[in-house]
Amino acid sequence: MTQYIFKRVLLIIPTLFLVTAGLFSMIRLLPGDIATLMVSEQGYAADIEGIRKMLGLDQPIGVQFVKYMGDVLRFDLGTSLWTKRAVIQELMLRLPVSVELGLLAIAISLVLAIPIGVVSAIRQDSLADYAGRIFAIGGLSVPSFWISTLILVLPAAYFGWAPPLKFVPLLEDPIQNLELFLIPATIMGIHMSAGVMRMTRAMLLEVLRQDYIRTAWAKGLTEQAVIYAHALKNAMIPVVTILGMQLSLTLGGTVIMESIFNLPGMGRLLIDAISWRDYPVVQGVNLVVAAAIIMLNLVVDITYGYLDPRIRYR
Repeated sequence: MTQYIFKRVLLIIPTLFLVTAGLFSMIRLLPGDIATLMVSEQGYAADIEGIRKMLGLDQPIGVQFVKYMGDVLRFDLGTSLWTKRAVIQELMLRLPVSVELGLLAIAISLVLAIPIGVVSAIRQDSLADYAGRIFAIGGLSVPSFWISTLILVLPAAYFGWAPPLKFVPLLEDPIQNLELFLIPATIMGIHMSAGVMRMTRAMLLEVLRQDYIRTAWAKGLTEQAVIYAHALKNAMIPVVTILGMQLSLTLGGTVIMESIFNLPGMGRLLIDAISWRDYPVVQGVNLVVAAAIIMLNLVVDITYGYLDPRIRYR
């Protein structure tokens, strides 16, 4: 296992290099650049070439990339071309918001998905099973942004109430902070729980048909012991894969929720940076998200060995 982890950690280096190179190139392929925006939108002096030279964008893209990689190796992600603040400083302000939203959504997803999936499997084709499957299909099919828009518009139109939209840091006022995050986290959690619930149900049904489960029943074990001590653990391996993918998507995919509910997280920072062609910020956000996704995938792979001792890595 140690050798496997060491190899995977070494693979992180070329992976991040390729991700960085791809992002560095693609953001510069977008039509228009920051110098043009500064002149047309912000009223800067109409010397576009002078602005490009001031920002270092007049150099060949290869030279810019080598300089950027040198800064990254020193853990310097650059400075915002608009705010002149360090990208790391921007990320440190925005990352806790996205992480809090993502963790709340994952917690709600697990609280809903695992019990519903287990009940649907052990009570197959019952009313509870049909209700759970309808819940999962609804969670997968109804767009989160549509539900979010309805929650913002309908209560305000008919009841004169709207959810809080002013951001309050967790340490400043935990209650008000949770009130702000609860609705978007619940919407995300319900959507995420649908896939986890369906996978839990499907895998648990498959495991319950195995010979060793029949042996456990024949020994006279209780239903709780058979389900939770023998079946569920082996059924969780594909579920962990789904959870790992959702964790990765949650970290970088909170753009819509952060925009709708006025949350100053990384998703909203990324959208603003792309709109204003703030290259260092776009590169910094995506690099951090890519590194987090790679580490999450490694944690998921290691978790497989814990859930199933037959799995061995070399």
